[in-house]
Amino acid sequence: MIGLDSNVLVRYIAQDDPVQSPKATRLIESLSADDPGYVSLVSVVELVWVLMRCYSSSTSEICVVLETLLRTKEIIVANADVVWKAVRLFKTNNADFADCLIERSASDAGCGYTATFDRGAVKNCGMRLID
Repeated sequence: MIGLDSNVLVRYIAQDDPVQSPKATRLIESLSADDPGYVSLVSVVELVWVLMRCYSSSTSEICVVLETLLRTKEIIVANADVVWKAVRLFKTNNADFADCLIERSASDAGCGYTATFDRGAVKNCGMRLID
């Protein structure tokens, strides 16, 4: 198993760099269920951020990318069950993906709620505002 940094994933998905994209493609397409790639939660968050900010990808486009990663047998996504829950929340609530992942991770860990000062996270992710 090898770890995949977010920049490798971006080059593979975007196919926008004449030097790096073919290298990323060769690497990712060489993976197998017996010798998979590993994507950390940090790489997932960075991937979403780059796709939104640098490529102006829509929520639905990003959800397709994440769902594809999660379904691919040649790639293991860290805490995949929590990432699935965060994707569902992100897809339906006009929320920030990182906030969704924070809230769903805390819930999965058994937290009664997630405290925040971020009013958007309260409205869109179900966190609780600290007064």
